[in-house]
Amino acid sequence: MKLLYPRCSGLDVHKETIVACVRVMQGRRIKSEVRGFSTTTRGILELSDWLSISKCTHVAMEATGVFWKPVWHVLAPSFELILANPAHIKNVPGRKTDVKDAEWIADLLAHGLISASFVPPEPIQHLRDLTRTRKQVSREIVQHTQRIQRVLTEANVRITSVLSDTLGDTGRRILNALIAGETDSQSLAKLRDYRVHASEEKLAEALQGTVTDHHRFLLRQHLQIIEMLEGSLREFDSQIDEMISPFRERHIPLTPVAIWA
Repeated sequence: MKLLYPRCSGLDVHKETIVACVRVMQGRRIKSEVRGFSTTTRGILELSDWLSISKCTHVAMEATGVFWKPVWHVLAPSFELILANPAHIKNVPGRKTDVKDAEWIADLLAHGLISASFVPPEPIQHLRDLTRTRKQVSREIVQHTQRIQRVLTEANVRITSVLSDTLGDTGRRILNALIAGETDSQSLAKLRDYRVHASEEKLAEALQGTVTDHHRFLLRQHLQIIEMLEGSLREFDSQIDEMISPFRERHIPLTPVAIWA
């Protein structure tokens, strides 16, 4: 089998430890050395020094959770890194150990048998982190909105039957009034925005319920959490907008193409 990388290394990365195998071709002989390192920054720097001393050119590791990321960031400036899909480099059944896994990865890498997974540039990685976290924050807002709706249903306040958005302008005014202790449905209905399709009478009928202090406490907590999460969303939007601004500057508008009849 053709040898592509005579000096390479395979890493078996875990949460606390890294098992590294350096594979060197000396003439017709293969020399392999295995060492263990911690996943602290100091440990990864010691790994980088050892790989440099061994004159490794290529290093491969599995994409195990997020454990590979700090290792990748430290080693990337000094070596040609290859991130492997664990399913593509699965070892043969038998007595699996960390040492054997590291040796197996090194052997596959030496012969060019590892298909590299795509690792986006660092700015894109940061942008993906922001957008994914923002999505989670949005989901949390939805969850707390649904909990508010359940509390209102328990109190027999049928706000969802007359308002399409519980957290719209009208919905928030009604929620804040309920939290403040207002119980008169007619007074609550007067908080209706002119854009709401339901009439004031229909709204008053839907808002006639039995709201207790327990319900008010729950509504207050959920609404405060939502407002905090909404503030976090605005910060995420600002940060994302700042990160994508360089890409906007590089955008070249398309020239309209004439369509002939």
